[in-house]
Amino acid sequence: MKKILACVDGSVYADSVADHAAWAATRLGLPVELMQVLGRREAQSSDRSGRIVAGARRKLLEELAELDAERARLQQSEARLGLDEARARIAASGVSEVTTMLRQGDLLEALADREAEAAMTVVGKRGEAADFATLHLGSNLERIVRASRGPVLIAARAFRPIARALIAFDGSPSALKAVDEVSRSPLHAGIACLVLMVGAPGRTSEAALERAGGQLSAAGLEVETRLTAGQPEEVIGAAAAEQAIDLLVMGAYGHSRLRSLVIGSTTSALIRACKVPVAIYR
Repeated sequence: MKKILACVDGSVYADSVADHAAWAATRLGLPVELMQVLGRREAQSSDRSGRIVAGARRKLLEELAELDAERARLQQSEARLGLDEARARIAASGVSEVTTMLRQGDLLEALADREAEAAMTVVGKRGEAADFATLHLGSNLERIVRASRGPVLIAARAFRPIARALIAFDGSPSALKAVDEVSRSPLHAGIACLVLMVGAPGRTSEAALERAGGQLSAAGLEVETRLTAGQPEEVIGAAAAEQAIDLLVMGAYGHSRLRSLVIGSTTSALIRACKVPVAIYR
C-alpha cells in the first residue's frame, strides 16, 4: 500500500513536516511513514587514535571510545524521541496509521529504498544543519528534489490551511504533469488555482495556457490563468505573496546530467523565493 513518506530531523521544520504530512495523508486517505536518517558521522563513533601521541595510555583511548559510543547512543535516543513526538502530532490530526523508522547512512540511499512505496515525500525546506540566510537552500533538499522520481512536498516553516494554489506553468512535460496531477488528485480537490505562465505573449504560449486552464476547469476546480512577462522567480514569488497563495505547484529538475548540474535553476530559485509549501511533480 502506498503511503506518505515524511523525512524529519532535529530542525525547527520537524513540526511543519509532520503537519504537512498529516494534511496530505488525510486528503489522500493514506498512512504516514516517518523516517529520520542519521548520517554516518552522527551515528558512528569517531576514531581518535591518530590524535594520541605515542606512548599514551590505553585507558585514555578506551575512555574516548566510550564517550563516542555514549554520544552516538544519545543522538539515537534524541532521534527516536523526535520521531515519537512527530508520530503523536500526526495521530492527533486524525491519521490512524503512523509508523516510524530510524536509519543510519546516506539520506538518498534511504529514500531510494522507501520511494517505491511513497505516494509523496514530505521534507522541510531547511534541515538541522542549515543556516537561515535568505538565499540558502539546504543541500539535502536539493539532492532529494533532484533525485526523487515521485512527487515531493516541501514544507514551509509552519503549516496553514491550503485553499489557494499557484501552478507555475511553462508548457514543459513536467509542468503538464503537474497540471494533470492537480486535476486528478484528491490532494488538490476544492483548492482554487492560479495558473501563471511567465513569458512573452504568443499564440503557442496562450494556447498551452488555455489548455491547462481548461483541463483544471473540467475537473471542477476554480481556475484563473495569467500570462506575464518577466523573470519567473520574481514574477511567481510576487504573485504568491500578492494573491495570498497557500501552495506553489510546479515541475521539477530534469534528470539529465547537463540539467542537473545547472546552478541556480528556476526550480531552486522559486523554492527559495516563496515562503509557502511547494509541491513538485515530474
